[in-house]
Amino acid sequence: MIEIKNKKASYDYFIEEEIECGIVLKGTEIKSIRNGQANIKDCYAIVKNNEVFLLNMYIAKYNDASIFNHDERRTRKLLLNKKEILKLRDKVEISGYTLVPIKLYFKGNRAKILLGVCKGKKNYDKRESIKEKDVKRDIEKTLKNK
Repeated sequence: MIEIKNKKASYDYFIEEEIECGIVLKGTEIKSIRNGQANIKDCYAIVKNNEVFLLNMYIAKYNDASIFNHDERRTRKLLLNKKEILKLRDKVEISGYTLVPIKLYFKGNRAKILLGVCKGKKNYDKRESIKEKDVKRDIEKTLKNK
């Protein structure tokens, strides 16, 4: 199963809520994702005209395609219900949240994005999360050695 994660998202943001949504892709894009040639590290989502778009997502060109290959960093539309879009729009505009993709995966034959409604971390929050990870790692090491 192909699963592309954004590990930087949990480091840079507090993830308040997660929403699964579909993504509109071209045929060559699906083939590249199935080959594992995609990156969601630097991308983000915006709400524009009551539609949600994913910006700056990298999907490599498919090698065996003809001249009808896709643009690698084009804007892609996300598929959500109107109610969910309005809820996201309110959170982004009023509360100051950011929409960050956390994971790209397949559910059946459909590509899905796990979109996180996130709040940015400060530097001291990042240091605190690093300390917590170190403590957990040390505890697991001591339990393994016993």
